[in-house]
Amino acid sequence: MGSISATKTSAIQDIFSRDKAVIGVIHCEAFPGAPKYNGKAFSGIVERALRDAENYIEGGVHGLIVENHGDIPFSKPEDIGPETAAFMAVITDNIRQRFSVPLGINVLANAAIPALATALACGADFVRVNQWANAYIANEGFVEGAAAKALRYRNQLQANHIRVFADSHVKHGSHAIVADRSVAELTRDVEFFEADAVIATGQRTGDSATLSEIDDIRSATSLPLLVGSGVTPDNVATILGRTQGVIVASALKEGGVWWNPVERERVVKFMAAARPALEA
Repeated sequence: MGSISATKTSAIQDIFSRDKAVIGVIHCEAFPGAPKYNGKAFSGIVERALRDAENYIEGGVHGLIVENHGDIPFSKPEDIGPETAAFMAVITDNIRQRFSVPLGINVLANAAIPALATALACGADFVRVNQWANAYIANEGFVEGAAAKALRYRNQLQANHIRVFADSHVKHGSHAIVADRSVAELTRDVEFFEADAVIATGQRTGDSATLSEIDDIRSATSLPLLVGSGVTPDNVATILGRTQGVIVASALKEGGVWWNPVERERVVKFMAAARPALEA
């Protein structure tokens, strides 16, 4: 594979000080202003996130991503109010002060600029952006790649130390607009637009990317590759054998359901299954 962009150091090694990483996701409860918000005191939302963080970390994960997943249905980036970044920053700063692990931010849907602002405010290490290059039809409607505006904004903030983890062929949508281009080509676009790591996903939350898609993405980029959906104790060793990390949530929640609390015993079992591949 020819060079696509300037050579980067490994974002996984730089952030996690290891070659492969397991990252747990904090699915925050609905924030004030979201359709599912039920009047719960914000302090209670913070405490729930802290409990989930504790169970992840005590179970052995290497880092966390904080998401506003309770804000379903998600707004487009231009419709997300400043309160969302404020809530995310407060929650993540509480987690950072209590637990010394690498942290990432994902503001849904595809809100790269609020995510960068949040990450800088709370000392997070990276952001996840689901549609970084090109465009697709998502649950929220037409979603464009965020790279051009986001990278300029990051530079304005002098926050270039905050890395970008970007999805390739992202879940929860149709890629008919770019259907004439292969997954490998779409992945090269993500790297060309200066992402620091690439994430493979399935069709929706809880679905795993196929091994063939993982291999297609792996063959197209020199960036670290993670799988960001559908990873379980049964497949984690195989997936980590092909990648530099996994992002996991549903499999580690009570009943395997994303909106439930994190179950520490599930985390311990998952990390035991991952350990041979992590140590290989």
